[in-house]
Amino acid sequence: MKVLGAVLQLCVFIWVLQSKNGKCERPDVVNVGAVLSFDSVIGRAAKTVMELAVSDINGDPGILNGTRLNLIMEDSDCSVFKGSIGALQVIEKQVVAIIGPQSSAIAHMISFIANGLQVPLISYAATDPTLSSLQFPFFLRTTQSDLYQMEAVADIVCFYEWKEVIAIFLDDDYGRNGVAALNDALAKKMSKISYKLLLPINYDLSDIIYVLNQSKSLGPRVFVVHINPDSQLRFFDAVQKLKMTGSNYVWLMTDWFSTTLDSLSPKNRSYLSTLEGVVSFRPYIPQTTQKKAFLSRWRKLHHSELTAYDLYAYDTVWVVARSIDNLLRQGGNISFSLSNMLNGTTSDKLQLGKLREFDGGELLMNILSQTNFTGLTGKIHFSPDRNLIGGSYEVINIAQQEIHTVGYWSNFSGLSILPPKAVLQNKEETAIARLNQNLGIVTWPGGKRETPRGWVIANDERPLRIGFPRRASFPEFVTLDGSHNVQGYCIDLFYEARKLVPYDIPFRFEPFGTGLANPNYDALVNMVATDVFDAAVGDIAIVTNRTRTVDFTQPYVSTGLVIVAPIDNSESSAWVFLKPFTLEMWGVTALSFLIIAVVIWILEHRVNDDFRGPPKRQIITMFLFSFSTLFKTNQENTVSTLGRMVMVVWLFLLLVITSSYTASLTSILTVRQLSSPITGIESLITSNSFIGYQVGSFAYSYLKDILNIAPSRLISLRSPEEFEIALRRGSGNGVMAIVDELPYVELFLQNRTDFGIIGRPFTKSGWGFAFKKDSPLAADMSTAILKLAESGKLQEIHKKWFCRLGCPTDRRKDSEPNQLHLSSFWALYLLSGAVAVLALLVFLLRIIPQYIQYKRKHITNLSSPSNTRCSQIIYSFFGFIDEKEEAIKRIFAQHDSSQAQTNGP
Repeated sequence: MKVLGAVLQLCVFIWVLQSKNGKCERPDVVNVGAVLSFDSVIGRAAKTVMELAVSDINGDPGILNGTRLNLIMEDSDCSVFKGSIGALQVIEKQVVAIIGPQSSAIAHMISFIANGLQVPLISYAATDPTLSSLQFPFFLRTTQSDLYQMEAVADIVCFYEWKEVIAIFLDDDYGRNGVAALNDALAKKMSKISYKLLLPINYDLSDIIYVLNQSKSLGPRVFVVHINPDSQLRFFDAVQKLKMTGSNYVWLMTDWFSTTLDSLSPKNRSYLSTLEGVVSFRPYIPQTTQKKAFLSRWRKLHHSELTAYDLYAYDTVWVVARSIDNLLRQGGNISFSLSNMLNGTTSDKLQLGKLREFDGGELLMNILSQTNFTGLTGKIHFSPDRNLIGGSYEVINIAQQEIHTVGYWSNFSGLSILPPKAVLQNKEETAIARLNQNLGIVTWPGGKRETPRGWVIANDERPLRIGFPRRASFPEFVTLDGSHNVQGYCIDLFYEARKLVPYDIPFRFEPFGTGLANPNYDALVNMVATDVFDAAVGDIAIVTNRTRTVDFTQPYVSTGLVIVAPIDNSESSAWVFLKPFTLEMWGVTALSFLIIAVVIWILEHRVNDDFRGPPKRQIITMFLFSFSTLFKTNQENTVSTLGRMVMVVWLFLLLVITSSYTASLTSILTVRQLSSPITGIESLITSNSFIGYQVGSFAYSYLKDILNIAPSRLISLRSPEEFEIALRRGSGNGVMAIVDELPYVELFLQNRTDFGIIGRPFTKSGWGFAFKKDSPLAADMSTAILKLAESGKLQEIHKKWFCRLGCPTDRRKDSEPNQLHLSSFWALYLLSGAVAVLALLVFLLRIIPQYIQYKRKHITNLSSPSNTRCSQIIYSFFGFIDEKEEAIKRIFAQHDSSQAQTNGP
């Protein structure tokens, strides 16, 4: 009974609560605030659009159920201060939500107020990506974040293969944070913002001209402009005035540009002729029946055009109204509590101390973030971070005084010539769409359809600054003559490569160094990295530490560090012909000749008259035949099948052996013996002798840092003459050897036969021209160098400078010639031996049955089996083998005939 009573009491309690809720009446009026700039491109029409939306909502009985929506507007006048005051003024009137502002900078400030008073702030135009739900939990935007738009810009930059852009933007939260998002998006595409140029918030024409003049001296010609909508389009007045509309320029405008165009009547678009080639983005809004009907009604009432943000403003009012309706349906209270934030603070116009917190603010914010309906702008649904799902843009291009759509972009499919789908695709479809990026034909500034290069490396006003090393030695590579003309092998090569670059490169040479000593090449490369020079041309080695700071072209000379030491040109010894083979190799080869002689004699003796006769003659024939196969002069022919099989394999072995011997002996006879005890880099390191290097070469750092050779052992040398003197003095007062790059050494050895290169280059590198990081000229010059190599022009330039007295010969010599070892030929010897053994086995398998048959049939010549000894059998067997095969066959025939006569009678 007690349990039943408790259940009845609970049911009564629930009924009472439901009765109370059912009797809760909706408020007659719900106040909603709006803060926007009335006299702005976006705010001018948005004010009227929102009033129209309120009228439509209040006239619709299906929403708010008799409650009237009251919109209270305040003008921010594009000022953060006035916008903040306006927000406080509407909050004072107990609004449940604030719509706007369209400025990201003002939205940042008002968001702090909205957080404190728990009033949801819904913006239809604040696109700053840093207005996040984490920092501002009461902020929601019904437009697309610039995070998406900047990814669209990055995709276009990547699509046209531009690597660098210049960003021009406002110096406020909207401009800085938008460009920061662009920088991140470009980095994912292996591109970057090379220069950032700021405009003041209240900029005028002179500010724009100043910024654009700054950009003229810079290399990139792809501009991304991210500023506020400007009804006067003053930016392009400055572009026209500075004549920056040529075919070298690319102007990518964010959606401020398309918003400005859409806000103007088609009758006022005569200025489009001055915007030829501009590419911009416009928020993509599908052409639905609902949108067309609304625009038709708007044009009849106001005879003007609407921007995408005006449509977002209309939908925003509906989002707020639907959310308030859901709040009231869920029993939420439209009540406010006195705030302690500004208690005691008063103002003549604003009673700050009486500001109240919205009790249902958190619930309303949750309802707003769960919005899911279709408005004028399409599907309105938010992600967990409160951004619109399915952000997409229309890519427009100004051509022939018309606005053309050349493609679309969405955050799940990238660039496409088809409008994006209304729903998200799966991961596989998204990956495929991302691979098939495409855009329609774009008309660029100057009316051209060829994709602009996107950068200008130099012009006549600012030519390319090319540094070159002013050398004191080896002037054949690069030097400054008495007439102050730069010349040399590297300079001629640069001029020839420049001719193959498909555009003009104004430049001037600037020397680096005094000419009294070779300069430090690391310092020269560093001056390119620090923008003192735009490039460096000369005999510059491509080494690891330099590639970290600059970009090099394709190497035009293959080089590496080599060792130079004195050599002895004495003649070879009289027994040099024995050196190609090791002792083991000679022994096995001689033994093979003996074995082959015996095997061939056994196989041929019974069937070949050339291998018969007195024992002395047979021995001589046997060995002469074997050794004469080496020279292919043997008079005897092999008759038996087994003998020919053995000879085929043996002759193949001889072919390989003789060829290898000839090659090795030739190498030995052309190798000059070294008089220096240095045999390679290892022996040089352990010798404790002095080592010479050329001043300015990277050889010093390599020997010291990589090979850990003590600096006290390293002697700097300035010229080829010093090279020669130091080497002749030897390790006592000079150097044991010199380590330098191969091209210098070859030139040094051109007329000096007493010195030579020991071993092989122990580093691999090359010479190239140095350019600043990510310079597109480096790739084009690399292509030109490859073309010079393919055409033979590179070799012609080399001969011009280094073959006047005969080209440098290769003086690289090994300390000892490589001998041929048995390990290189054991497989061939094994094969030949196996074939010989196999032939002998087959021969014995044939001869033994024949011997047994002979023994049985020729009984008269054989002893009684009981009295036969083993030695006699062996002696008899060898006697049988010694017989000619034809004689054995004749004996068998005679025996068979006599046997037949005996059995006949």
